Amino acid sequence: MSLLDLFSGAGGFSRGFMEESFQILLAIDNDKSAARTFTANFPGSLVLNEDIRDVTCDDIRYLINGRQPEIIIGSPPCEPFTAANPRRLREPLDRLYSDPTGSLVLEFVRIVGCMKPRIFVMENVPAILDGELKNAIRREFASAGYTSIYYNILRAEDFGVPSRRVRVFISNIRLDPPKQKVRKTVWEAIGDLPPPSQDPPIPNHDIPPSLSPRKLKRASKAGFGVALVRYRGYGGRLYPNLVKLDPFDIAPTVLGSSRFIHPYEPRLLTVREQARLMSFPDDHIFLGGKEEQYNQVGEAVPPAISRVIARYVLRCLT
Repeated sequence: MSLLDLFSGAGGFSRGFMEESFQILLAIDNDKSAARTFTANFPGSLVLNEDIRDVTCDDIRYLINGRQPEIIIGSPPCEPFTAANPRRLREPLDRLYSDPTGSLVLEFVRIVGCMKPRIFVMENVPAILDGELKNAIRREFASAGYTSIYYNILRAEDFGVPSRRVRVFISNIRLDPPKQKVRKTVWEAIGDLPPPSQDPPIPNHDIPPSLSPRKLKRASKAGFGVALVRYRGYGGRLYPNLVKLDPFDIAPTVLGSSRFIHPYEPRLLTVREQARLMSFPDDHIFLGGKEEQYNQVGEAVPPAISRVIARYVLRCLT
């Protein structure tokens, strides 16, 4: 089964589909480092490092030699919709139609409409359904030729991801993959890793950025689950960061801006440790600067939930 990945990032969404034997014909992302990461992890796939607004379906057909993708997946940026963004527009419809980044969702619809896959799956934060947005998105897909639209709310921790993550997967089929009965804890995910080093045997497990002496002292004394800092999101709501992880629980949601304190050492997690909290296997490498690597991890679809979706989609197709 062949697919296109729009807003592909570091390849978390594609990873799960690849593990279920889907063929990634083309990935599109405008971030240079993310495109390099995708290329490194999917050497047999074509990666287009372009703004999707400048890409036509004729361009896509040319690049994939006229093949018809059966699946289109993608994760348009969630920043215009999430309440963690203090600059989120007040009116929900403005987030889709007036915010230049939010309107990238319409670019996903455009590509789906002209490529006509059998199935599409678009991931985003549940807040993309606020107010009239839910009906607006349904109308946009209907205008693209898809009248049956499902808003599938899935929790990553129910599918083997050792961190909390509630996301909506908008698709033209109902997604109801079976849940796991036991959740994976932080220490089960990262406890077997050796200490970080300058020349790590495991990719992206090098020494993380240092904390200030004051934060180091606070980190060493903090209890599990304590946040060293908080920032204000939309409407003044406070969100935690620099959380000292509880080794016996699942981790908080991993975001692009998330940085976590190791449960037993007064230091930040490495990129690899953070990637494990998102269910990335150790052979999935991240390229670019350190901050870019952390961002790629936090902005990805966890491969574990991607894989169960891929398995469910495959069953529907066959």
